[in-house]
Amino acid sequence: MENVVLVRYGELALKSTGVRNWYEKTLVKNIGSMLDHRGIPYSKISREWGRIFIESDDPEAAKAAADVFGVVSTSFARVADATIEAAGSLCSELADGYISEGQSFAIRARRTGNHSFSSRDIGMKCGDAVWKMLESKGITPSVDLTNPDREIFVEMRQSKSYVFTETEEGVGGLPLGTQGKMVSLMSGGIDSPVATWMMMKRGIEVIPVYCNNTPYNDERAHKRTIDCLKALQEWCPGHPFKLYEVPHGANLRQFIDKCSKNKTCLLCKRTMYRIAMEIMKKEGASGIVTGSSIGQVASQTTFNMYAELYGLCVPLYHPLIGLDKNEIIDIARKIGTYDISIRETGGCGAVPIHPEVKAGMDSMIIEEEKIDIETLVDSSVKNANILRIDLE
Repeated sequence: MENVVLVRYGELALKSTGVRNWYEKTLVKNIGSMLDHRGIPYSKISREWGRIFIESDDPEAAKAAADVFGVVSTSFARVADATIEAAGSLCSELADGYISEGQSFAIRARRTGNHSFSSRDIGMKCGDAVWKMLESKGITPSVDLTNPDREIFVEMRQSKSYVFTETEEGVGGLPLGTQGKMVSLMSGGIDSPVATWMMMKRGIEVIPVYCNNTPYNDERAHKRTIDCLKALQEWCPGHPFKLYEVPHGANLRQFIDKCSKNKTCLLCKRTMYRIAMEIMKKEGASGIVTGSSIGQVASQTTFNMYAELYGLCVPLYHPLIGLDKNEIIDIARKIGTYDISIRETGGCGAVPIHPEVKAGMDSMIIEEEKIDIETLVDSSVKNANILRIDLE
């Protein structure tokens, strides 16, 4: 083994031994799925206490692993025996061509395990090896431990030493599949894909539910949602989405014809909660995820959010609740859904001219008495089209 990717994690290390073991195994499996999806060759993925190792000669393996939920950082490293001499030799090899005339350098060393030397000893000896190599090349060496132009990292473990020059920042969070399942109310807009991604980052397997408003929107809205899900699927190969596409246009017609028109959006959202709750029970999920952010649109004032939920026993999660639009957009760009979400779809034709912004807490109960809400919800769930969203 000459090359390996060091994979570091954060929160996993705080768990009890049994839970940590389970999380690490799940993380290893998810890393393997990501590497396989991206066509990156590797011979083995193994783990020691505090680290996961990918045996691969492809530096792209470090970038791929960094995109797996639960990974804090990765480094593509050269491997040597766990001796100062072996580490120093590798440091001088990496420094050759990496450090030029006029550039300063520093060795960053850390040690895990039982050794007869300290991290400081590693830094000094490896620095000496680099210094001598540079002098032999006619380069005047310069050490700067505060703000060096170049850094070489040495991680000495019990049986091996690892030397590298770069670290890829990971996505963080928890391994997908360790925190159960939740239903996510999905549209192709900016917010709901970001909310879904944020819950995936916390280890949640997501079951998307898309309420199709046809004839109040067109095929463009449906296509946009599917494409957003495909973009999200890139973050979780090995965990294909099971999408429930629920017919919702007939429900909107009932609201418009029989209820107060200014409350159409509130009834729409509340009915979505009811539909999602039935799917949640069916799938053995433990919550419902929304893209709500306080005050962003009419249905998301604090008054309306209370009215939408009043009388319902629904475990709702709003990961975007305290974020402003610019913060949400920044995440959407990062995760690859923004350009999809801003496609023109024509909007929803059921939105009233003057939507309610300050609904009374029990106003939805009163409105629902005007329609057979239970039958609407039951029909929507029974007629849902179940689609598998997987990577091509």
